[in-house]
Amino acid sequence: MADQVRIAFEPRVVIVPLSSILPSKMLAPGLKETAKYKRIAASVGEIGLVEPLIVARQTAKTYLLVDGHVRLSALREQGVEEASCVVADDDEAFTYNKRVNRLATIQEHYMIVRAIERGVSEDKLARALDVDVKVIRQRRNLLAGISPEVAELLKDKPAGHHTFQKLRKMKPIRQLEVAELMVSANNYSANYAKALLATTKPSDLLRPDELRKATGLTVEQMARLEREMAAVSEDYKELESSYGDDMLVLVVAAGFLERLLGKPEIERFLAGHYPEFAETFRGIVQAASLDQTAAAA
Repeated sequence: MADQVRIAFEPRVVIVPLSSILPSKMLAPGLKETAKYKRIAASVGEIGLVEPLIVARQTAKTYLLVDGHVRLSALREQGVEEASCVVADDDEAFTYNKRVNRLATIQEHYMIVRAIERGVSEDKLARALDVDVKVIRQRRNLLAGISPEVAELLKDKPAGHHTFQKLRKMKPIRQLEVAELMVSANNYSANYAKALLATTKPSDLLRPDELRKATGLTVEQMARLEREMAAVSEDYKELESSYGDDMLVLVVAAGFLERLLGKPEIERFLAGHYPEFAETFRGIVQAASLDQTAAAA
């Protein structure tokens, strides 16, 4: 029978006076002036503490703060006297908020839409997130004009609001093509989306005349960009399809060459009679080693 997993914290949330919580570190200078701190402080002030503090027992009446220093600071500044806490079995902070996947833009959109559907006003959301009401409306309408297939493809990707603005100017089929290119290139920036928009055929745009005015490009220049982008995309797809096989061959060959050069008599022979081969072999081994290091990082 497999061993049971030990729970690393007490099963119940407890209410702890803030005066009994000892921070385990100091906040960085200037942190309180950042947008992140102000957003957290606004959220705490408007809707309270959503995520409990993580503490570890020190004595019968004191606790060491493991995770939540910004929230604790905001609570104290607002005159709060106690807070909900999860009590950990030890003071190890490594597993708390260290491997959190931040909210994707589309997921944020869904959360805002659900909150509004449940009766939360746009003004309250704006105050909780410390943003202008216009930003809330922009995020609420993020997927207006975006095809469902593209929304599904980018639902967990770090595509920003400006990227969706560019996608919205294209017809659904072209939106999907561009989204697939962004996923293949792992590039979701607005500038990349803008470049793909500029090379989109007029027949794939919702308002071709507006794009031509915005880019300042002639019909001939647009056609040339379209051809070049199509060629680049084709080359990229071809490289992508063969990349895995090429890397496998490189790793196997590099492993063989590394063992070959690891034998002193062979290395001396190559260095003495075929120095250019020896240098090339060392370069292949080093290149494969760098690729493996980058992939593991």
